[in-house]
Amino acid sequence: MTDDTTVVGLINNRDETNYRSEVSHLAGWCSDNNLSLNVEKTKEIVVDFRRVHTQHAPLTINGATVERVSITKFLGVHITEDLSWTDNTAALAKKAQQHLYFLHKLRRARAPAPIMCTFYRGTIESILTSCITVWYGACNASCRKTLQRIVRAAEKIIGVSLPSLQDIYGTRLTRKALCIAGDPTHPSHSFFSLLPSGRRLRSLQARTSRLKDSFIHQAVRKLNSLPN
Repeated sequence: MTDDTTVVGLINNRDETNYRSEVSHLAGWCSDNNLSLNVEKTKEIVVDFRRVHTQHAPLTINGATVERVSITKFLGVHITEDLSWTDNTAALAKKAQQHLYFLHKLRRARAPAPIMCTFYRGTIESILTSCITVWYGACNASCRKTLQRIVRAAEKIIGVSLPSLQDIYGTRLTRKALCIAGDPTHPSHSFFSLLPSGRRLRSLQARTSRLKDSFIHQAVRKLNSLPN
């Protein structure tokens, strides 16, 4: 069986040829390599930011129709057809809040602060920061406040100051950006090109705030803001 396999295709000017060709290629590759592609568990999501959406013909694999959804979960991240992160934030907040109960139990048992901090990092912070470089930069203020309230609740329970999600995001964004910029084999390495001066990266153009807030654009700005 093939698990967590993703095919991304571009539909340009209502031409779905390349997209459907990629899907057919995947189905053929699975067949040639004796792998079973479970169409019943396969989902299709169409990301379209236009006000009037184009109607697309159903996608079929091996004669079976693939279910089209407006939201899907991939590697723990909830992805919607408009790439908003409200659903993902709500899911993370709900899961993290459930673990606050056990943090309360540790406090009632008079567990020392270092033990509670370790528990927080392993069971609550790890949830709130899951794949944070993917979605946090594009989150609206309301979503960020929702998640940060959980951090503040944990601070009150433990009685110590905890790293904010914004600080964690900045640290991980920098680390990931440096990793990509220093790896010529990375698919996104070409976006991190130096100016002739060799001191700053070439700025990327963005006509929408959605693109401006995406990972690559934020990563380039982050590296340019660092001391030489």
